[in-house]
Amino acid sequence: MKTAIVYYSMSGNTQYVAEKIAEKINADTIRIEPVKAYPDQGAKKFFLGGKSAMMGEKPKLHPYECNLEQYDRIIIGTPVWASTFAPPIRTFIHENRSIQDKKIAVFICFSGGGADKTIEKMKKYIGIEEFEAELILIDPKEHVKAEDETAIENFCINLEDD
Repeated sequence: MKTAIVYYSMSGNTQYVAEKIAEKINADTIRIEPVKAYPDQGAKKFFLGGKSAMMGEKPKLHPYECNLEQYDRIIIGTPVWASTFAPPIRTFIHENRSIQDKKIAVFICFSGGGADKTIEKMKKYIGIEEFEAELILIDPKEHVKAEDETAIENFCINLEDD
């Protein structure tokens, strides 16, 4: 099964997990980036990023190469911003509504809270009942833990079962 991992990463945690999963299941990675970068430190990081997430904004993205027709499965990776998925992911989903016809899995990286809410909001936004697999990690790059490695491995095994 041909798989693409589509992700947005500000601090590197989501990228770290995307690369680990891609290596384990031989998937392509597609990093998406907004044209106008969000502040990555200080109060502006939380205020502007949180506002953008809460308002459901869809920032313009830098061009990315992604022919979704060639993939059977899409894995979406996102940080949690204000108990929802990052705005660049919202833009990607909006621009690629056909992903709802594919197998979809998700992984979430966060520091605070709201991961479960993020998963539910993403399901609703995509228009699906369930994800093929779900993975939630707390700062996996910043705080490397053996249990995170096990969780990533189990996530990949769950994808192999299909």
